[in-house]
Amino acid sequence: MKNYTITVNGNVYDVTVEEKGAGAAPVAAAAPVAAVPKAAPAPKAAAAPAGGIEVKAGAAGKVFKIAANVGQSVQAGDAVVIIEAMKMEIPVVAPEAGTVASINVAVGDAIESGAVLATLN
Repeated sequence: MKNYTITVNGNVYDVTVEEKGAGAAPVAAAAPVAAVPKAAPAPKAAAAPAGGIEVKAGAAGKVFKIAANVGQSVQAGDAVVIIEAMKMEIPVVAPEAGTVASINVAVGDAIESGAVLATLN
């Protein structure tokens, strides 16, 4: 496995590429690109505590807004995080009522579908 950092339209992505088999064809190195300052990665969430509820992204995109705060009570269907995907703002909602225990992303973070964005108690 090799790790690369790429920039697409000003967004910085960390990419891991797996090389299959010993006979894999060598890949030509790309020309160097001007360095782009990279934002610190979002802290990784620990496993949800017993009884914890995960709030997961339904689509890949970029965090546009944090709609709830840690300690805030939310009802099922309340927006916790809003992501931007394909020029649309998509609310990521609480799957059930609870209290926000953690917010695991920051505004501007690139996220993948299924990523845990927050946890509820």
